[in-house]
Parts: sequence; structure tokens; C-alpha cells
Amino acid sequence: MRGRLRVYLGAAPGVGKTYAMLSEGRRGLERGRDVVVGLVETHGRPRTTALLEGMEVIPRRTVVYRGATFTELDVDAVIARRPRVALIDELAHTNVPGSHHAKRWQDIDDILDAGIDVISTVNIQHLESVNDVVQEITGVPQRETVPDEVVRRADQIELVDMSPEALRRRMAHGNVYAPEKVSAAMANYFRVGNLTALRELALLWVAGKVDDQLDRYRADHGIERTWETRERVVVALTGGPEGDTLVRRAARIAARTKGADLLAVHVTSADGLAGADPASLARQRALVESMGGTYHQVVGDDIPRALLDFARGVNATQLVLGASRRGRFAQVLARGVGVETTALSGGIDVHMVTHEAAKKGRRRVHGKAALTRERRILGWIVAVAGMPALTAALSPFRDVISLPSEILLFLCLVVGVALIGGMWPAIVAAVGGSLLLNWFFTPPIGRITIADPENLLALIVFVLVAAAVSTIVDLAARRTRQAARASSEAEALSTLAGHVLRGEAALPSLLGRLRETFGLDSVTLLERTGEPTPDDQAEPSAWRIIATSGAAPCTAPAVADTDVVISDDLVLAARGKLLDASDRRVLEAFAAEAAVALRQERLQEEAELAKPLAEADRMRTALLAAVSHDLRTPLSAAKAAVESLRSQDITWTGEDRDELLATADESLARLDRLVENLLDMSRLQAGVLGLALQPVALEEVVPRAIDDLGPARDRVEGDISVELPEIVADPALLERVLVNLMANAVRHSPPEHRVLLTGSRHDDVVELRIIDRGPGVPPEDHERIFLPFQRLGDRDNGTGVGLGLALSRGLTEAMGGTLIPEETPGGGLTMIVRMPVSP
Repeated sequence: MRGRLRVYLGAAPGVGKTYAMLSEGRRGLERGRDVVVGLVETHGRPRTTALLEGMEVIPRRTVVYRGATFTELDVDAVIARRPRVALIDELAHTNVPGSHHAKRWQDIDDILDAGIDVISTVNIQHLESVNDVVQEITGVPQRETVPDEVVRRADQIELVDMSPEALRRRMAHGNVYAPEKVSAAMANYFRVGNLTALRELALLWVAGKVDDQLDRYRADHGIERTWETRERVVVALTGGPEGDTLVRRAARIAARTKGADLLAVHVTSADGLAGADPASLARQRALVESMGGTYHQVVGDDIPRALLDFARGVNATQLVLGASRRGRFAQVLARGVGVETTALSGGIDVHMVTHEAAKKGRRRVHGKAALTRERRILGWIVAVAGMPALTAALSPFRDVISLPSEILLFLCLVVGVALIGGMWPAIVAAVGGSLLLNWFFTPPIGRITIADPENLLALIVFVLVAAAVSTIVDLAARRTRQAARASSEAEALSTLAGHVLRGEAALPSLLGRLRETFGLDSVTLLERTGEPTPDDQAEPSAWRIIATSGAAPCTAPAVADTDVVISDDLVLAARGKLLDASDRRVLEAFAAEAAVALRQERLQEEAELAKPLAEADRMRTALLAAVSHDLRTPLSAAKAAVESLRSQDITWTGEDRDELLATADESLARLDRLVENLLDMSRLQAGVLGLALQPVALEEVVPRAIDDLGPARDRVEGDISVELPEIVADPALLERVLVNLMANAVRHSPPEHRVLLTGSRHDDVVELRIIDRGPGVPPEDHERIFLPFQRLGDRDNGTGVGLGLALSRGLTEAMGGTLIPEETPGGGLTMIVRMPVSP
């Protein structure tokens, strides 16, 4: 029997997921359950660590990777121990390479398969479906993710909720991060806006899970009545002119309740032959989706029951219908969809919305004739000539063949006429045949009278059977034509849908599909250039071509063989042949999709145009922040030293003067480096940085870089072998890179630890490692530290990275190398500079 999974879901680190998991584990122990700790990350939080006291902890598995030692969950040990419940933290964790599984949730899956219950934790930002949304909100990419389905399959999900203000208070009190990390965290990831957005994401995700559980419960228990847990407004669409009115009314009803859902549904006939205008439905669907609703289509012959089945299936509370378009006489004969739906609605409120088309009757659609013109002409010829010919052929055998046999032969001819020419030639043939049978074959012969009542009955049955057969044949032919038409429309719309699903949204591609579908010479999307005028339909200067497919594009709507007006300013013009009215439905669907594609292209263009402006604005803002942040300290120190030296109120000793001069010199040197960094960053981003690549010996560059650190040089230990090969680099830029990286490492390392600089060769690459023992950087922030001006909003002058790392990576990549961060085993950060070996 598979174990049960229980997940504590939180909006952000620090809300108390691990604490809640351990508290539940301790409650289980108190109730006599066999509970063990498979893996828990306390992050040094004392209250969380205290909960582990007295609990059995499964030893972790040791993994060696790249010379460093790591610990991971020991799945085999947990399964061998076979507890009733295992507590395993961080469901989305990525295992060290070389582990049995890449992800911890896969390890947990093995434990569940062994019949062991598991309690785990996860943050909302680690769910795959919201990963991109979280990155957009916080600016921090999340590389450790877990598929939503893994969490949704959990038997129990509990939300660990905390207000943003309460979480920030916890952080300020040092209950989440170490004190030196609190200021930067609260100024970046843990801003109130970020936490509020993450909290809303978590609440909405859990609400969706609760909805699924409620739907499953109602289905399992056969509950069809509506439970009004949330307002859901369903609007029924027919594709008629009233659709826009209904959608807007339903949207207003849904807007009155916060969090209400809007759903639109269209019921199609089960035979697929009778349907609404697809172009109108496409426009109404776009309107629904623009208002935040969803569009659905169901099949059913009984429209009221199909509507109510759908509404009950989605647990709808309100149903919006349009007033009937049928005339008064038709409403007397049948109650109509609205009345029938209201009578059967039960607990669902039904809104009947009036509109301009109400009670004006349905527009009758006249389709093409069921049979071709040639077949109908041939049917009339057979009917007019065949009956006399059959009469002449049977007259000599009047005394031999009985009347019933003669009637059957005439009936066969009528059926043949129906098969060839349809209903009306067959009806005429049946009436004419009955008269000929009466005159030539029914006693008294030669008179339109019938002596025997049985003969009269036979002739009446003959006429009725002939009429019925001809009607059925005509109906079958008409249905065949309708089915062929529906099949071709469905194929065309399927092509359109496939075009959209495959992402072929480019207008020329879409117009090319349309031209191929109808065999047209050209299809052109035209846009009006100015204000509408009465005679601009034929004026090419009033229109411009947005996109076209084929030869000889239309320059104005009036020169097209067929045109579809999409909006006041957009027209789809087709040239090549006149399209039937029935073809316009598919044409309008293509036109509606063309308008959507055009809108998407323009939105994308606007977004692309806005990106450089937004980036430039961000860089300007960040530059000002960086200048005020990074330059203030050395300027203040140098100014204070110089002002002290100039002061006449104090008599300085020689030693004091030397110290003040050294302070000023060091501050000005630091200021010089910062200005050089700013200038190099601007040149690097402008693409005008000069490079002088040449073979470089590391034993020459590294000592100079260490000397450039000034007083901080004593805190750096270099271990570069003279046997390392030369690399390809710009000596001056490489020195700048190393100085920036070592200065950053010294700034973040504790005073008792020295920064280590090592070098090693790996194939055609030489790796330089700058290793510190500082607080380190979380893996999810490894890429962010290389963005320029990362101290934006950070007021702590002792932390932050400013420009140094961003410039170092840019310079390294400009020289053909790479710069990547890596966690230092035991704590800290290692910067790895990889440069190609000189040939």
C-alpha cells in the first residue's frame, strides 16, 4: 500500500513550514506513532532546532562532488528503517550530481512506494507553473522547481500563512536569517510588495486545489445541486447578434462579487450539421477572454438540459440567457430554451436579458439546392418523358398484368426520378403517374373515375409512397451536401486552429493558409490610413497593406472580389473568385484570427521598443544609486583626512599626519578604481571596450593584482604554480578582474580567514579560483549578483556587490573566458575564472 504525502506550502522562506512539520511530527510521537526525521534543514534557527531534541534522525548520506563533501537524504536508510511517518524537508531540492535521483521529490516518491507516509515542505516560488511569475515579481530566478502535479497529488496540503509585516518582523528579530543578511534580504526579496504578491499566489493556488477537491467530492457522492462556495456566472452564447450584450451583462454580474468566475458556453447540435456563425462566436469568445472569462463548447440536442448539465458541472450559481428571438406564434407552440431552462434550473439563478433582436424572429438561412442543376434538369426530363413511355410500354399487356403490378412499376419509375432529380420532379411524376394509371389501367378505362374502392386505395398509397420516397431522397441529398459543407468548414477551421496551436501567428502565414483553403489568387489585410469617408472604399490612398499572400494584392476593398470588414479600420480583401455566402463564415473566422495576429505583432513590437527605454531608465536610476552609494564612502574618508590635515586647531604628530595621508591615499585609490569600473562598464555595454589579447603568464599577472589591493594584500594568499601554461587574455583587464574579485572576497571574509587564490589546468582551460569563507550567496542568487548595481536600495555600505562582479564577468567574457560562482564547501563563495590556454 502506497504511503500518504502531506505537504506544508508557504509563500516565502521563514513563514514556519519546517516548524509546522516538526510540530506535527512531535504530536505524532506523543500519540504513539513511529515518526523519524529523514532530513530537516534548520538554517540555524534556534526554535526550529529545539524541536529536533528527542526525535530520531536518520543519518544523512555523504556525497563527494568536485573534491567537496556534501550530505543528502539517505533514501535506502529511511526505507530500511520503515517508520510510519518520515519528515523530509524541501520537496523541490536538487540533489548533488551522482545521486540516485536528480530531485528530492523523486526520492520521496520511492519512500511513498515503500508504504511510508511522508510530511514535506515547499514554497510557492518552487512550483513549476508560477516559477516565471515569481521571477517577474521578485527579479530572482528559481532554479529549483517541482512539477505542480507532484504537489497536487498530495493527500493533504496545508497552507502555512503569515502576513508580510509579521514575516518582516520575524526577520528583523533574527528568527529567519543571520543578522548580517537581514538588511539586504528585507531591501530586496522580502519587500512588502513581493511578499504580498507571493502570498496571493499561494492562496490562489491552494484555492484551486480546494476547488478540485470539492469537485471530486461532489462527483464521488453524486451531488448535482449547486454549492454556492464561489460565485460562478455562466453565459449561454448562440453566435447571434445578442451575444455581445449577454457577455457584457454577465461580466457586470460577476464583477459585483470579488473573485467570481465568468464562463461562456455554446451548445452545438450532436449531428454537427446545424450551427452558429463561427466568425460571430470567435468574436464573442475573444470578448469573453478579454474580460477575464473562459469559453467552453458542449454538444447536446436538448439545449436546456445541456446548459444546466454544464452549469451544475462547474458549480455555477447564475446563468445568463438572452430573451428568445422567436416570434410570438412560435413561442405559443413551444416554450423555448429560456422558459425550459428556468423551469429546470433548481438552485441556479437564471437571468433573462432582453436585447434588440428579441421576438423579431430567427433569420432564415437559405442554403443551396440539394442537387446540382444538371441532375434536376435530368430528373424533369425523366419525369415528363418517362411516364408516357412507361404507359405506352405497358398498354399492350393491360389484360396480362394486374393493376398492383402496374402500380409497382410506376412506383419504381417515381423512385428513379427522385434519385435523379429530387423531390419536385418525383412529386410531379407521382401525380402524373396516378392520372395515367387511372386513365389507362384502372376500370373503367379511358375515364378519370375508379369503380373499385380498392383501386382508389392503391392509387392513394402510390401517391403517398412516391411523395414520401422522393422527400426522403431529397432530404438525404440535402443532408449529404450539408455534411460535406460542414466537413469542409471543420477541416478549414481545424487548419486554422492548428495554425494557432503551432504558433504560426505571422500574418503572411495565416493569409497563405486562407488563400490555399479557398484557392484564391491573393488575400490582403488592409488598414485605413485616415478618417473614414463615404467614397474611400475604392481609393487606394486611403488604405495601406498590412500583410498579403499571393500575386496582385488588393489595394482597396472595392477592387476585391470578396471582402470582410473586421473593424472600422481593418478589412480582409480576397481576389480570385466570388465566395458563396456559406463560405463567408470560415472567411470571417480567418479574418478574426488575422486581427488577433496583427494585434499580437504590434504588442510585441511595442514591447520590444519599450525594452531599451526601460533598460536605459533602470540603468540611469541604478547608476545614480551606485554613484551615491559606492562613491560616498571614499569621498567622505578622503575629505575628512584632508580637512583634518588643514585644521589649525590641532597639532598633529608626524605619525598622525602619515596615517591621515595614508587614509586619504587609500580612499582616493578606491575612488579611482570605482570610477574606472564605471567607465569600463559603460564602454563594455556600449561595445567599444578595446582588447589586446596575447599570451599571458599567470605568475606575472597574479602578483601585480595582489599588490594592487593595497593594505588588503596581506589577507590574500596566492598559490599559483609556475608550471601552469600561458593563457590568452588582456593582461591589464585580467588584472582588473582579479583585483575586483579578490577585493570583493576580502570585504566579505571574516578577519581571521584569508582569501585563497589557486590555479589549475583542465584540458584546454586554466581555472583560477578565488575562495573566501564569508557568508556566501544562496544558489538562487548566483546569477543575480552579476547584474550591475545590485546594491540598488541597499543602504548597508559593508555589503552588496555594486559594479565589481558585473564588470568582472563582462571583462572575462570579452576576453573569451567565463566567470561562474560556486559554493565553498564548509561555507563561503568561490569565484571561478576560466580562461583558454594559449596555443
